[in-house]
Amino acid sequence: DVRELQTELQSARQKLETASGKKREALQATIAEVQSELDLANARRDALRSVAEFVSGASTNGLGASGLRGQIEALARSLPSDLSQASTENHTAGSQPSSAASPVANRVEPSGIWGLTADLFGLSRKIHSIDQRINETEALAQRAKELRAPLVNKLKQLSQQGDELAKQADTGDSSTLASVKKDFDALTAQFRQTTASVLPLSKAGILLGLYKANLTNWQSNVKSQYRAELRSLLIRIAILGIILAVAFGFGELWRKTIFRYVHDPRRRYQFLLLRKIVMWFVFGIIIAFAFATQLGSVATFAGLLTAGIAVALQSVILSVAGYFFLIGRFGIRVGDRVQIGGVTGEVMDIGLVRLHVMELGSGDMPTGRVVAFSNSIVFQPTAGLFKQIPGTSFVWHEITLTLSPDSDYRVVEQRLLGVVEAVFADYHEDMERQRRQLERTLSYAQPTELRPTSRLRFTQAGLEAVIRFPVTLQNAAEVDDRVTRELLKAIEREPRLKLVGSGTPSIRLNTDVASSSASSG
Repeated sequence: DVRELQTELQSARQKLETASGKKREALQATIAEVQSELDLANARRDALRSVAEFVSGASTNGLGASGLRGQIEALARSLPSDLSQASTENHTAGSQPSSAASPVANRVEPSGIWGLTADLFGLSRKIHSIDQRINETEALAQRAKELRAPLVNKLKQLSQQGDELAKQADTGDSSTLASVKKDFDALTAQFRQTTASVLPLSKAGILLGLYKANLTNWQSNVKSQYRAELRSLLIRIAILGIILAVAFGFGELWRKTIFRYVHDPRRRYQFLLLRKIVMWFVFGIIIAFAFATQLGSVATFAGLLTAGIAVALQSVILSVAGYFFLIGRFGIRVGDRVQIGGVTGEVMDIGLVRLHVMELGSGDMPTGRVVAFSNSIVFQPTAGLFKQIPGTSFVWHEITLTLSPDSDYRVVEQRLLGVVEAVFADYHEDMERQRRQLERTLSYAQPTELRPTSRLRFTQAGLEAVIRFPVTLQNAAEVDDRVTRELLKAIEREPRLKLVGSGTPSIRLNTDVASSSASSG
């Protein structure tokens, strides 16, 4: 249409050069009307060309590129020329690929359960954010469309009015052409005014459409990444479950093996405790490696955890270490007679952190109290732990008889020693068995005779005869009672033992030989 009008206008101007009179006036009116019609056509063409150029420019700049690679190439083309040239020179001079020369480091994909879970939450938030942007873009594009619709209808009406005026100009005279020219000028002014409002809205609609397409592509890529990482997370959780199940099965097999081949309760308890510690450690290592993203994070986590535990649980760790000393070769077990920090009693329970002792009073009778000690007591230099040698259960008791200086000490010694040996003969075999066990346990020690011995000493009160004899812990009170009774009978039968004034000799039974020896020394 524009070319036809230009051709018609040029032909009318050529005819105007040779025309005269009324014909010249008619040509002038025709030229004015065609020029106005051409202005309207140019306005319509300029509007369409502006929209077409905007769309073409958007495609050239990469706004309409499809796919992530196309968008990256479009962004690269949009860089300034000096940056692009520097990047090209670096790519030509270097021998490494362009990806290695990129200033942005490649993102390390998470490999642990913890990292994958955190990344999935991040991707979920990103998908939700993209959905919101898409909805906002659609709402904005719909609003622009609603604002553009009446203006577009107005442009259509103006175009129809222009077509109708062009038909009138083809059949009109000079006065009609002048009126048509005014109408064309008015239509052109309205068309340009309306176009000035429509074009920004149309360009905004195009940009919003491209923006929505890019957001949709981005959303699709993020969803694909989310599905891939979710699949990887589920696989890792399944593998973790299988490994834990295998480790648990191995632990159960270990437990059954201990119950089948270890019959000693003490050794069985030690093996079960060792199994528990090893299994908890293995489970901790498996879970740490499964949840950690990198080995460096595992090392950092383990270092911080170890330092924190060492500081906060110092006493507990020391008690746990002491437990293994207590159950060692010369350790203690339930039922042993021990003396800890001045408390004498029998071991009731040996725990991983502390042990419980039933306190014994005078005459080895329970006092009704239970004393708890931390296992770390084995590392304390001032608090000693005394117990029987493994395989033995004897202690030394002694009886002291005080006589006047003129007493027959030979008779006293023979009588006292004979009484004690008579009682000792009833459990001599048990003492002999414990002596052999003592020699096997302490192979470097000198052989010790577990039998009654006697010695004499002078004191301010008079002659003192001391008889030491071993007794079993289980029958100590019974043996002491028998020895005392037999001694009283011997004194009654032997007159030479009654030479201390008008009374009887002084007799003293000492059941704490170790303490008295230490104090006297």
